Amino acid sequence: MAVAWGVLIVSGCLETLWATALEASRNFHRLGPSLLFLAALACSMAGLSYAVSHIPLGTAYAVWVGIGAVGTAVYGMAALGEPATVARLLCLLLIVAGVVGLKLIP
Repeated sequence: MAVAWGVLIVSGCLETLWATALEASRNFHRLGPSLLFLAALACSMAGLSYAVSHIPLGTAYAVWVGIGAVGTAVYGMAALGEPATVARLLCLLLIVAGVVGLKLIP
């Protein structure tokens, strides 16, 4: 079970990678980011597929999406100059709290 959780966390991080690579691909007009997008997407989906064979689907999917959403939003704020308002940061903390809650509550 611990391996499945580790794979799920890595897969969530890969979701952040493919989302940022998608933006960097400029609508698939840049080869490097486009290839990175495809590779990260495939690995992320493969990891999610493995995880759902050991973790309940709803929990695994919510954790995967939560990691990807928070990671992508943080990347946008840190690297792309998106606003990092208190309200946005609090909303991200709510997502993290939900993900942690899904992990801790049986």
